Amino acid sequence: MASERKATADPARSLALLWRTREPTSRSAGPALSVDRIVRVAIDIADTEGLDALTMRRVGEALGVGTMSVYTYVPGKAELVAVMIDTAYGEMPRPAVEGDWRTRLERIARDNLALYQRHPWMLRAETTRPVLGPHLMAKYDYELGAIVDIGLTDVEVDAVLTLVLGHVKSAARAASEVVDLERETGMTDGQWWQSHAPWLETFLKPGAYPIASRVGTAAGQQHGAAYGPEYAFEFGLQRVLDGISVVVAERAANR
Repeated sequence: MASERKATADPARSLALLWRTREPTSRSAGPALSVDRIVRVAIDIADTEGLDALTMRRVGEALGVGTMSVYTYVPGKAELVAVMIDTAYGEMPRPAVEGDWRTRLERIARDNLALYQRHPWMLRAETTRPVLGPHLMAKYDYELGAIVDIGLTDVEVDAVLTLVLGHVKSAARAASEVVDLERETGMTDGQWWQSHAPWLETFLKPGAYPIASRVGTAAGQQHGAAYGPEYAFEFGLQRVLDGISVVVAERAANR
């Protein structure tokens, strides 16, 4: 998201927008505008057309108003994207904390994956400098609350959550790239490999790469392609949780 990162949001204006501390009223004779309405339209554009298509002018067109009317409510694209992200976080379910810690972390992981699947533009828009809006804070508080009782320090609990969400985002990005490639090329991964197989047989000497050939063939037969996004997510999530279980067990043994 290079262009969005260059257009850095003004902290004061961004936080005021995120927390809705001050919002102008519509002065036009047309449909009433609000930050919430502008943000919902912007999310729809990003969902259907991609983040690159999102401009203040495009939002105004979708709303049937001039670009300057949009600027009356939202100072710029960087601030708009920040509120879009926070609004998307507000869509996430927060069921009662139930089950053991592993079950809770699995649910958190799957809920975050579902969010990225609904809004793939978030994979580009999010950065390591989070938008400090109310929905992000509520999300963070809820997710920490699901694992705060597992016997780790506060810093370790935060690290556990960061580790799990990092895996989710990585898996979601890889899956999104598969979808993007299919759309851009008009060819699935399986079709792509089928079209390249004859050339590989021509250039690769038999037995030259025996391990790669054996493992690659097994994976290809399993996934119907060189990469299986769902398998990668599930396999990786369970291994991450396995690693966390070791730390939890060590802490319990030392208490």
